[in-house]
Amino acid sequence: MQEEQENELFKDPTKILKEGNISLILDDYAELFSDFDPRNYSERAISDDFLVECKRALSDRPSEDFELRLLMPKKKRDLNDEVKIKKRLKDHFQKHVAEKQKDVANIVRNGVFMAVLGFVFMITGAYLVFAKFAEGTFLSSILYIILEPAGWFFFWEGLAKAIFLNEEERKKKRELEFYKKMSKAQVYFLGY
Repeated sequence: MQEEQENELFKDPTKILKEGNISLILDDYAELFSDFDPRNYSERAISDDFLVECKRALSDRPSEDFELRLLMPKKKRDLNDEVKIKKRLKDHFQKHVAEKQKDVANIVRNGVFMAVLGFVFMITGAYLVFAKFAEGTFLSSILYIILEPAGWFFFWEGLAKAIFLNEEERKKKRELEFYKKMSKAQVYFLGY
């Protein structure tokens, strides 16, 4: 099937580089993997350079539906290696989707926790005033003075974490989107 697709693509070479797909030219399979990892293709670490190039290519593509086309010299292609590499790429991207989803969920969970904690502090401070407990002693007055601003701080910071993302959190969300897109991509090796 892939050979049929290759023949169809090479009838019209512009199809290989059509918009919506990522096409990368490789000299050999090793360019996809870390130079420092001697394991076989089914276990090797993915190259940072390859990931950076994929991120750059995806940065201006709004669509999640695309193909990752890896162009190799016909003489160097090995179908057995390609099957292993496709699986390794899919596994890598899916693993990172799960990790990034967990990171983003932790940020939101921590934000909600902080907001609830802040609310509890504010309610406790309000109760101290209502029960006139804060008027009784110096220590109770200090407790109220600490609880009120702490409550507001935790409440608003927690909401900000859960709803509005700071730069580090936005970066994690962008990484999650990248890995989601890459995990859904169809990977093809094509000869040139």
